[in-house]
Amino acid sequence: MSAQVQKPMSEIRKELRIKWYRCPIDPTVLRELSKPSDFQGFQMALGHLGLWLLTGAVSFYFAVEQLWLGFLLTIFLHGTVGTFFSAPHHELCHGTVFKTKRLNEIFLRIFSTLGLQNFHIYKMSHSYHHRFTLHRIADKEVVLPKTPSLRFLYLLQLFTFNITGGFESRGLFPTMRGLFRVAADRMEQPYNEWGAELYAEFPEERLKAVHWARYLIAVHLSFALFAVLIGYPILILIVSLHPFIGNWLRYFVGAPMHCGLQSDVSDFRKCVRSITLDPISEFLYWHMNWHLEHHMFAAVPCYNLKKLYEAVAEDMPQPRTLISSWQEMLEVVKQQEADPAYEFDTLTPLQRTRREKEQQIELEASIGDLAPTAIA
Repeated sequence: MSAQVQKPMSEIRKELRIKWYRCPIDPTVLRELSKPSDFQGFQMALGHLGLWLLTGAVSFYFAVEQLWLGFLLTIFLHGTVGTFFSAPHHELCHGTVFKTKRLNEIFLRIFSTLGLQNFHIYKMSHSYHHRFTLHRIADKEVVLPKTPSLRFLYLLQLFTFNITGGFESRGLFPTMRGLFRVAADRMEQPYNEWGAELYAEFPEERLKAVHWARYLIAVHLSFALFAVLIGYPILILIVSLHPFIGNWLRYFVGAPMHCGLQSDVSDFRKCVRSITLDPISEFLYWHMNWHLEHHMFAAVPCYNLKKLYEAVAEDMPQPRTLISSWQEMLEVVKQQEADPAYEFDTLTPLQRTRREKEQQIELEASIGDLAPTAIA
């Protein structure tokens, strides 16, 4: 819990200097892979938005025509696509998707608005997550231990409408409660296990989060009123409530990234998983299945992560499959019933000899434009 943070984050940032192991890579290759592209950025952003608009439009058509079987199918697909808006929200927070920085900011606000996401809070939290991945005293974005759930009632919500939320999913009630709390400038638990310590030293950054929460409420309430006035309240479900429909796929592909792995270590290979996915799931997830590569070299745009893996593959563990990662996670849960301190130890190649210090480049440790100026 956030109460475990005994010191201000300013002190922790100064004292906790983690020397992360990063796979040796040719600086020229890394620089090339780290170049963002407006063309590829548009492919990702407009492709995802286009799918969402298409499934939304077809859902609306079926609802108007009262073709309810077709509506149930397409609204399920619509929610499945929209649930993944958390992926572009994440990538655009890093500022590595588009070469033109302004485009990152524009699309970040679009996806954040449609996905009911507060990117100001997320940037603050996620900066610490990258710097201190799975270090309990400083990474409150990841709640440890991570215990995946396959309970029937939870899965039922993931395949229909998610009301209560749970492990690795956002439910309607907790999302709305958190949104209104932040809008009221109450930061008891702004995100995951973060409490007031997230903004204790940064009132200006806190105010940005408050204003964005109020903006989200105003936009979606205004849209709800508009939908009712024009006689199509079904649009509220399609546009404002889609993040809570069909959360199943995002749950299954997103849960393995850190679940059951080692905490308080300085090797990303021990605390982050990469998994292989089918092309559609990988596109919707914005290639974040290459999660280990993303943590190790966060300045590399998402669409280059597979190439990054290929460049450092001999120093990396083999990516898991989706099924094998879940088998591994569930085995960890079983082991933790007998030993709560148990964590899975990923087999890795021996750490290769690092290059001489002068050959290393600052780009290796970059997290893009993620960190707010106050903690950069």
